[in-house]
Amino acid sequence: MPTLENTILLVEDSEDDVFTLKRASKKAGIGNPLRVATDGQKAVDDLSTTADPTRRELYPIPFLVLLDLKLPYRDGFQVLEWLRHQPHLAGTVVVVLTGSDEPRDQQGAYALGARSYLVKPAGADEIRNLISSLTPLWQKTGASPIAPIGDPPTTDSSGIPAPR
Repeated sequence: MPTLENTILLVEDSEDDVFTLKRASKKAGIGNPLRVATDGQKAVDDLSTTADPTRRELYPIPFLVLLDLKLPYRDGFQVLEWLRHQPHLAGTVVVVLTGSDEPRDQQGAYALGARSYLVKPAGADEIRNLISSLTPLWQKTGASPIAPIGDPPTTDSSGIPAPR
């Protein structure tokens, strides 16, 4: 399995949310490189490039993908499904960070392999607090995160995540 870098990929189409998340990360002291994909297709294109070992210096495999669900061209579910079929991305942690608090969206994201599902707070202060609470995940030194976000979903005997 390829080595994961300390890079974070933020897949978010809202310029305001990207700005707020970048600012909150900086205030929380998160120094990891942050790439942004503004739609689902750009996320797939970015992550596809990481499969080429000769381009890893420019496009390292992210250890973390923060994924919105409501995206143009390919929605977050389509991105997550595609991502989980890429062997070189098997160790990448995906955290859904979206405005939807619908139980079926949460169940769908976990069924497709999301590590955690977080509903975006409405205000900038709340987003900063959320990012600050995730700081241990960003403060990594090796090829994998120091601490996972949340508990992984329970699975049935076939290994498929059970609905929450």
